[in-house]
Amino acid sequence: MTRLEGKVAVITGAASGMGRTTAELFAREGATVAVTDFNAAQGQEVVAGITAAGGSAAFWQVDVTDEQSVASAYREIGERFATIDVLVNAAGIIGVDKPTHELAESEWDALFAVDVKGVFFSTKHALPFMIAQRSGSIINFSSIYGLTGNDEFTAYHAAKGAVTMMTKQDSAVYGQYGIRVNSVHPSTVLTPLVEGIANAFPGGIAEYEKVNTRLQSIRRLGQPEDVAWACVYLGSDESTWVTGVNLPIDGGFMAR
Repeated sequence: MTRLEGKVAVITGAASGMGRTTAELFAREGATVAVTDFNAAQGQEVVAGITAAGGSAAFWQVDVTDEQSVASAYREIGERFATIDVLVNAAGIIGVDKPTHELAESEWDALFAVDVKGVFFSTKHALPFMIAQRSGSIINFSSIYGLTGNDEFTAYHAAKGAVTMMTKQDSAVYGQYGIRVNSVHPSTVLTPLVEGIANAFPGGIAEYEKVNTRLQSIRRLGQPEDVAWACVYLGSDESTWVTGVNLPIDGGFMAR
């Protein structure tokens, strides 16, 4: 299919999990994909798979916590492909599961460096290309934990809440240039990492799914493709009047 034909897409955290699935799907939909990640071996593997399937992709090793790493890579991407049409900020970590009074400053900073500063740096250095062409789509990975609170992963909630508001703010500022900024908010998605956790859960993956979907309307775990297809829509010309949206992809968790 060709829903993203002719578009150059930069995807962070594209070596694994939902970022990888999004990169692979974007390529199948016709985009030229700049696969970026800290893990060079896995990133090159993603590119090899995309090109073997007839898609177009190249890899850049990027540390999203380091502005110079981001700036250098995006400059090279722009020189190679002439522009950046879509940015998907998928890189992220969950950090430690501690309440506020137990969190160390180093734990807080490590999480915010990836989940918040990483989005800031990538957005900052993709925007000049989009401003110049007066069009573009930025898709930020947040979480249902960026929309509501509960009793776990306090720092992660705060970081994803920041991404939620960055999405609103940047959509307000850059709409004048034809740039759209939206965020996706998954609940529990069965990535390879989560699958390992689920298999080790008492009762196995079936019990893990039951426990983790009990507050959803659709009581199954998400699949990476569920999120990736939403990103295809937001990156395509099908959504040219959609901006500032914080889109739950959560089996109905936020509806209840």
